[in-house]
Amino acid sequence: MVAQLLAELRGNPFTLAGATIVVGLTAVAVVGPLLVPYDPTAQDLANRLHPPSLAHPLGTDQLGRDVLTRLVYGARISLGIALLVTAIRVAIGTAIGIVSGYAGGWVDELLMRLVDVQLAFPGLVLALVVAGILGPSLRNVMIALAVVGWATYARVVRGTVLSVKEREYVDASRLLGTPPRRIATRHLLPKVANPVIVLATLNLGTVVLATAGLSFIGLGAQPPTPEWGTMLAGGRDHLRRAWWIVNAPGIAIMLTVLGFNLLGDGLRDMLDPRQQSRLEEV
Repeated sequence: MVAQLLAELRGNPFTLAGATIVVGLTAVAVVGPLLVPYDPTAQDLANRLHPPSLAHPLGTDQLGRDVLTRLVYGARISLGIALLVTAIRVAIGTAIGIVSGYAGGWVDELLMRLVDVQLAFPGLVLALVVAGILGPSLRNVMIALAVVGWATYARVVRGTVLSVKEREYVDASRLLGTPPRRIATRHLLPKVANPVIVLATLNLGTVVLATAGLSFIGLGAQPPTPEWGTMLAGGRDHLRRAWWIVNAPGIAIMLTVLGFNLLGDGLRDMLDPRQQSRLEEV
């Protein structure tokens, strides 16, 4: 698979660009906080709203905090939340999809009706409701985004399981008395892995965007947390005077979403081209 991925990267400049952006952002999130010289929450009112300079390459914000430092720490927060939320979505959606597709009957009907109910509501609107009920915090944003995003995984996994469970080797395992749990882990999970990986890669960017959006309106990270959406909210009142405060996190969000989308498209073409019309962003 690694050799196939490298060949795909060499043959598709868009996939290569997406992979480069994702790897770069990951490196910034992991190593960046160790290299920046400032405290992301330390205020220096004497140097507030200073334009980019050698001391502050991306300038300072309305409280004199270094924008580059806050941007780097924000990368760790945004990518960490995206990975955790996506992992929860994958776990819930994959489990429900496998149980629904393999069990069939009333179990399948009940679980798919739950999926239909969840998909009937726009994901971001439902996340707004959940986050509003739970209260403003990053933890509650993670819960809200995880709760509303698993249904697409369940639908994709169920469709794959319905086709795989009718194959001869699955019937043979069933006739030999293999427990359903072992059939699921040995025969079904490997078959659903590819579409789930593709969908998860595409969703990572949208989770970053949704997290920033909820923080921007005050339901996510709270000041002085260096989160990209909070940085946008804090700098919007100074847009004309200090454009760099909002431009830096705005460009970071754009590059993150673009990187994951380009990488996800490349993985889709490589791993499961038949899923192109079925994958959705939530």
